[in-house]
Amino acid sequence: MSQFDAFENPNAAQRSAYPYFVVLQSDQLDHFQTCLTMPLTRGRTPGVKPPRRLAQTVEINGEVLYLAPHLLAALPKAALKRRVVSLRADAALFVDALDAVISGV
Repeated sequence: MSQFDAFENPNAAQRSAYPYFVVLQSDQLDHFQTCLTMPLTRGRTPGVKPPRRLAQTVEINGEVLYLAPHLLAALPKAALKRRVVSLRADAALFVDALDAVISGV
């Protein structure tokens, strides 16, 4: 498990809305049993246009997904079983979205 790896959502009931979680936690903290993740979502809230930094997108298997930095979660590593892809090339988007949540948009 590496930083910016995307994993299938372990919760099947939520997978249609939030299909993947991306590991944000540094590889230097690999000894912990949990990791900080950001969900990816298939859609945005109708009628709400979030600020640009909170509306970034990535693509997985041809599907455009939205970052959901306001929904960060620490998940047990054991729950993240199916790695889908590395999004390391999009690392700046994740860091920018996280900074927007912490510092303001």
